[in-house]
Amino acid sequence: MTAEERLKKLQEMEAQKSGDAFLNYAIALEYVNAGNDTEAQTIFESLLQKNSDYIATYYQFGKLLERNGENEKAITVYKQGIEIAKQINDKKNLGELNEALMMLEE
Repeated sequence: MTAEERLKKLQEMEAQKSGDAFLNYAIALEYVNAGNDTEAQTIFESLLQKNSDYIATYYQFGKLLERNGENEKAITVYKQGIEIAKQINDKKNLGELNEALMMLEE
């Protein structure tokens, strides 16, 4: 299956389960992989507004922002993710977000 086919399939699935956090996250990652950061950013921002506890979004969105030179925004996203990870006691993602933040702030 090509990247374009995967994206189309994910979009079809999301149309049937509108607002599904995992499907939207997967679509955003497909856009990242395709080099369409603008579309990915739009989806990540929407995910954070509608599903602020979908923790994986914070790391991937922060990395996208970093790659595009938006370090201050990335720091903000990482810090927000760290707070959510603490609230839901997600030690794995908390560690990843702390490490990403530390590397960026050096």
